[in-house]
Parts: sequence; C-alpha cells; structure tokens
Amino acid sequence: MSSTTIVGNDDFRFEADGNWAKRPEGVNWLDVVAVHFTSENNIYVFNRGDRELIYFDSEGNHVGDWGETNFVRPHGITISLEDEIFLTDDFGHTVTKYDLNGNILFILGERGTHSDTGTTNVDYRNIKYSAGPFNYPTNLVVAEDRSFYVSDGYGNARIHHFNADGVHLRSWGDPGDKPGQFAVPHDLRISSSGDIWVADRENDRLQIFSPEGDFIRQIEGLARPASLDFGPDGEVYVFELGYRAGMFPGNKPPCDDAPGGRLSVLTQDGEVLCQIGGGDATSGAGDFYAPHNIRIDRNGDLYLTEVVWAAGGCKGLSPEDSPALQKLVRVK
Repeated sequence: MSSTTIVGNDDFRFEADGNWAKRPEGVNWLDVVAVHFTSENNIYVFNRGDRELIYFDSEGNHVGDWGETNFVRPHGITISLEDEIFLTDDFGHTVTKYDLNGNILFILGERGTHSDTGTTNVDYRNIKYSAGPFNYPTNLVVAEDRSFYVSDGYGNARIHHFNADGVHLRSWGDPGDKPGQFAVPHDLRISSSGDIWVADRENDRLQIFSPEGDFIRQIEGLARPASLDFGPDGEVYVFELGYRAGMFPGNKPPCDDAPGGRLSVLTQDGEVLCQIGGGDATSGAGDFYAPHNIRIDRNGDLYLTEVVWAAGGCKGLSPEDSPALQKLVRVK
C-alpha cells in the first residue's frame, strides 16, 4: 500500500496519508501517542522519540519543537482554547500544564509516586479499589469553564475533575464492567451538550456521563476503543485498538475473527456509519496496527496516532513501515 490511499465508503471517504508530517532530518519517533491543535491550527505531536513534543502546520511543515523533554513515558496531550498545553505522563503519574513555549504552569501529581489502588503495576486487572489522582493517568479534556477531566487510567479506574487552577473537585468510577465502572479509561471528550464521553477500552464500550459524573448511557459492541472525537456534523469517530496487538498477557480475543485495529464512524446513538481497517494490518496509510489517539481539527481533518513499537514492533510483530501518525482528509 502506498503512503497515500483512499479508504472508507460512499458516505465517508478519506484520503489517508502516512507521510504527512515532515520531520526534521535525523529525528525519529518510535510511537506517536497523541496530537492536538493550537488556536492557529498548528498540530502538536506528542511522541516517544528523539524530541517528545514536535509541532507542524496543517500542511505538515515543521514549525518547531521543545527538544528533549523529561517524561518517563508520554501518553496524552490536550490544548485548551487559551493555548495551554496539558501533557499526561502515565509512567510518571503526572499531568503537567505548559504554555506554548514549554514553560511549566503547574504540575499535578508527584513524579514516580502513584496513588494506592492495591496494585503496583500497569495492569488494570490487578486493581483492588479506586483511589485519588494518579495511578498511570492516560488523557484529559478541558471544559468551556476551563475546568478539566483526567482519565486515570491503567492503574486506577477513575475520572478526576479539576478546576482551572488544578484544584481537585470530584472523582468517580471503580474497577469493573458495570455502568460507571472502568477497565482502562483511556480517553475522554466532551460533546456539544456538555456530556463527558469516556473510551472504556478493555470493557469494549463508550460510557457517557453528566459533567458531575452521573452515568447516562453507554455504547457497547466496540473493539477496545482507545480514543474518540466528534466530527463537524456530530458524528463520533472511534479509534479501536482491536485484538491483534497490544493485548495484556493472558487476555484472549473474544472470537477467532475478532477485528484488529480500526476506525469506526458512529452516530451518537451508536449506529455504525463507516468502518475502516479491522483486518490484518498492512504497511502504509489507510490501515491500522495499534490505534492510540484520534483528534479532528477545525477543518474536519483527522489525525490518528499509533503505538506500533510498544504494541509489537519492538518484537518484530508489526507490519514493516506501519505509520505512527496518519492524516485523513475527507473526500467529498
């Protein structure tokens, strides 16, 4: 498959480009964990490579970077409407707020110290009880009032709500598979109505809550949803890790033909409008090996990141030249 290809169906067709970002010469990234956008629509790319924060314009031209930063393991990025950058370091157990130049505004959590959930590792199956911030936090979302919600995460089973100054307001969630419980809350977004949508990855579902954490409803039948975002017409894009990569040791696919990594487009009621990928991933754009994060910019363009190296590339299991970052542009 070439670096650019057309994928999708009659209603949702996209040109997929696996070489969109023009990285500086000699700069590599093993995994791209997440992307987000500034008010000028520059794309900030958080990755586990030579320079952990690199930013580009919408044409993929390199604009700048912060050089080598000091994260244990990058995991999530969110940029507020005021161009404040929030970065989650899951193995560092911290959330750090920066300005666009990389100056620290505040840090939540203590690096290397996690809350007590009865487990000392990154395996959600060993969580005994939920706790406060943080135990391997994954991502966050900023509300209109500048408060923000953090999904926490691999070693916890909670959503934490903070005000704009980082003061903890409330938390909800427990380990398990009942409504309001979580098994790796991996990403979260806020809908136009103000509801909090959570990618409850290992429970194969999205859960939807009020801003105060009251359970509203869920969308089931997904394949380990790692991330989600809302399209310009309210459609929901769900980036699903699937069952071909990144499985916890001992976990098994639910059936022999369980899907691999894929992108699903849903209505907000859960009706499937389009699905891309899901088979045995091939190299190049338009297919997916280890989905991790999806974000949609002001133009309606999709940016999808993958942790190819961590999910199997380090063992030679991923297809050769699987892209860690793809851009999908809607074809009308």
